[in-house]
Amino acid sequence: MGKVQETVLEIDLSALAHNYRLLRGRIREKTKLLAVVKAFAYGSDAVKVAQKLEALGVDYLAVAYVSEGVVLRDAGIRTPILVLHPQIANFDKIIEKCLEPSLYSERVLKAFLATAEKHGQKQYPIHLKFNTGLNRLGFSEAEIPLIAKEMKNNRAVKAIAVFSHLAASEDDGERSFTQQQLNRFEGIAAKIDLEIGYRPFRHVLNTSGILNYPQAQFHMVRSGIGLYGFGNDAKVDAQLRPIASLKTIISQIHTLKAGESVGYNRAFIAGENCKIATLPLGHADGIGRIYGGGTTQVLLHDTAVYIVGNVCMDMIMIDVTEIDCSEGDEVTVFGNGITATTFAETAHTISYELLTGISQRVTRRFIGD
Repeated sequence: MGKVQETVLEIDLSALAHNYRLLRGRIREKTKLLAVVKAFAYGSDAVKVAQKLEALGVDYLAVAYVSEGVVLRDAGIRTPILVLHPQIANFDKIIEKCLEPSLYSERVLKAFLATAEKHGQKQYPIHLKFNTGLNRLGFSEAEIPLIAKEMKNNRAVKAIAVFSHLAASEDDGERSFTQQQLNRFEGIAAKIDLEIGYRPFRHVLNTSGILNYPQAQFHMVRSGIGLYGFGNDAKVDAQLRPIASLKTIISQIHTLKAGESVGYNRAFIAGENCKIATLPLGHADGIGRIYGGGTTQVLLHDTAVYIVGNVCMDMIMIDVTEIDCSEGDEVTVFGNGITATTFAETAHTISYELLTGISQRVTRRFIGD
């Protein structure tokens, strides 16, 4: 496609397909693959990404909240959708839209059982989440008898899966802790099988788990960030292809004399005559103030230049003194040359936060389909 004429998040669906196939190649043929498409598919476009993944043959999708699942169902997505953090207020909508809830505590289990009974359901599919060390959500092992009792007394639902979440699967220094989590999960799953009299399928691995603990694939694995081009490891990142590139243009160029300043609070003062370009994006678009102050670079004509001054709500300024450029020229904020990981590291954060923070007012443009 041609050069951009406004701020655009360019999403490469062929890169998504490449990452999907690469991850598929790392698991057994019979292992199911769940794609995490929460948070607008990590800041891109959940519907477009889910449609592409469905066409590729993905087995499951996952979202964080019910509203995200509703959007996918309303767009015609038919693949099973797991809701990872459902709220009781939305349980009716789960059943209406045929979503599968993660149930993680006595309170939510009993509330969903009541909702399923109210709607006259029989063996409605649920996933039981157990806490094995991440300590965010999940039943404890001690609650297995309670779960079994509730399940035996209620035919409105059926536990089709048991799962957990790893805390540090990308960290080689935490292999002992991760193995403890995996051992704990296997023990919990075995007890569940015994207590309820059948064997739900199991899933525990995230992207880094797929790469580092292939022996723990069980029946399904889950991938989020890997599908979007990042594997939390330089060697893996070299094989993956980031699907998102944030591009913009130069709105205006100013020539400053020594001593003149740029932007709010005069955060940048020219030490000598210089040339400053203004770009049409800012912290309302997900490029926070922390990226200002001459610590973060963007690409202009394949040359890295610094963001200077304070990032504004709708604008950032870059130092283009050494670059032959014009108003309307394209600038890559992250993408080819500067990855989201590299960009985010200048603010001591991670690609996940940067990607998912790109505002919905930024135009999405799709290529490679």
